[in-house]
Amino acid sequence: MKYPEKVSKHIVSWLDEYLNRSGMKGIVVGVSGGIDSALTSTLCAETGRDIICIEMPIHQGKDQVSRSKNHIEWLKEKYPNVSSMLINLDNTFDSFVDSIPKIKSPENELSLANTRSRLRMVTLYYFSALNKYIVAGTGNKVEDFGIGFYTKYGDGGVDISPIADLLKSEVYSLAEFFCISNEIIKAKPTDGLWNDNRNDEDQIGASYNELERSMQIADRLDQDLSDREKEVLKIYKSLNSSNRHKMLPIPVCKIPKDYLR
Repeated sequence: MKYPEKVSKHIVSWLDEYLNRSGMKGIVVGVSGGIDSALTSTLCAETGRDIICIEMPIHQGKDQVSRSKNHIEWLKEKYPNVSSMLINLDNTFDSFVDSIPKIKSPENELSLANTRSRLRMVTLYYFSALNKYIVAGTGNKVEDFGIGFYTKYGDGGVDISPIADLLKSEVYSLAEFFCISNEIIKAKPTDGLWNDNRNDEDQIGASYNELERSMQIADRLDQDLSDREKEVLKIYKSLNSSNRHKMLPIPVCKIPKDYLR
């Protein structure tokens, strides 16, 4: 990234202006122990506005929990406007699982993974409404507008998206600029929604660096690509197409005016 300081100041100013226009009092952000939520929470803290960082583990891996806790402690030491809450959703999720039919299938596994994300969204909006705060999303450009790698009405259910115009590599650059902990920067990206702790690359079949390359060449026909680049480009285009419904406005059935007169 050429100008990390300018980019960070631009995002912080944008956040501050949004809060001024909306009349809301602060920001709620979910912190997972990953780099995206670490950067987002740091940028939000830079506004000087009241920030609540919320941990919402659901049978989470110990390494994810410790990274999240350590990052929040670092934020609170550095920014007096940051507070935090730990809302353990283990029992809430288990209760939901106990109340639905017992089905063994890949589709059920994915549905339950998405349910974890939606429970977190509900939790964030509870505290948002309680405090008159806005919910900040943590998705980056590759996830939100490249392959749609997020849960609809889960981590995609937010009020604002501070880092959604940053590629994953740019997220890392800003994280280094803010001196976010090395344990977070070095950790393999994961959405933390699976019992087996699979990471993002396991699910997608490509790294974020590879996906960024595919985003850059997706519409160019004059490329001399390696077999791996062709494979990743195919993955990118497939996910971009299948997840397009997440990136577009909700379809509205338009009624012919003659029918309504």
